[in-house]
Amino acid sequence: MMSTRAKLGVVAASAVLLGSVAAGYAATAAETAPTPSPATGDRAVTLAPGPRLLAITDRHVSTVATADPDGPRDVSDLECLRVYAAAGTGVCLKPETAWSYQVVVLDVTLRQTRAVSVPGLPNRARVSASGRMVSWTTFVGGDSYTASGFSTRTGILDTITGATVASLEEFAITRDGRRYRNADINYWGVTFTADDNRFYATMSTGGRRYLVRGDVAARTVETLRENVECPSLSPDGTRIAFKEAIDADPAKGWRLSVLDLATMRVTATAETTSVDDQAAWLDGGTLAYTLRRDDGQPDVWSVPADGSGAPRLTIPGAESPSPLT
Repeated sequence: MMSTRAKLGVVAASAVLLGSVAAGYAATAAETAPTPSPATGDRAVTLAPGPRLLAITDRHVSTVATADPDGPRDVSDLECLRVYAAAGTGVCLKPETAWSYQVVVLDVTLRQTRAVSVPGLPNRARVSASGRMVSWTTFVGGDSYTASGFSTRTGILDTITGATVASLEEFAITRDGRRYRNADINYWGVTFTADDNRFYATMSTGGRRYLVRGDVAARTVETLRENVECPSLSPDGTRIAFKEAIDADPAKGWRLSVLDLATMRVTATAETTSVDDQAAWLDGGTLAYTLRRDDGQPDVWSVPADGSGAPRLTIPGAESPSPLT
């Protein structure tokens, strides 16, 4: 008999078409799950750097002590479907109306400082280490070139200047050393470097998925390696955590892995369940990510980034983790 974690891998691997993923995400977002216990309710939640982890509990922004992630957590009134924070700046992908969503930039007290309406269903969100740059990815429908009818939109916002890139599809592409253009380009999963200009992301085209390195100021991206999805740059900027399609086929699921940028060597983590998430670095050696139970409810797990150890249940009944650095 398959274990719960093994079943999770099969479920995640079967949901590879964007249409199927988006539909499942919409169904999850439309439901209100029981609040996991323990939770303290509407106590003050801040994004101030400290020994705490940020996550979503029952669709609300919450924090919990890093030293006791299974202990009492503070849950705010702010509803988000994705959240991330760094240096006292947060990004929240939240409902705008019953049928639309927006990207909201938060200050350290969760006060809204900027908001951008976005098409589609929230999927990924990131903040640069300095807190200046934010990014998001949504699933959208209606692109004629997609078999499923769904594609992605990924944008970037400079919280200081207000400059906004509505879609990375506007950027010029260099693929394998040559200029490239195609109507089927999609991007997702941005992660920023320390200079607040360069970034990494996933680009798909022609049935292939690439790790790309981008330049916001130059409005360019270049491909680096195939079969790298949802990159997450390590705090020291030397490694990228990512989900690697097994046998380069997303239908078989993904293996949470780490890419050394200097050598391009890939190390698979000890997590063998299919991880369909953009992992977060809790520190220089530990990754956190979301897995869903058989009933669809989320849990945050963690695993060493060097391939050692074993996965550990870290924040029960939560998702969208990030350290408050």
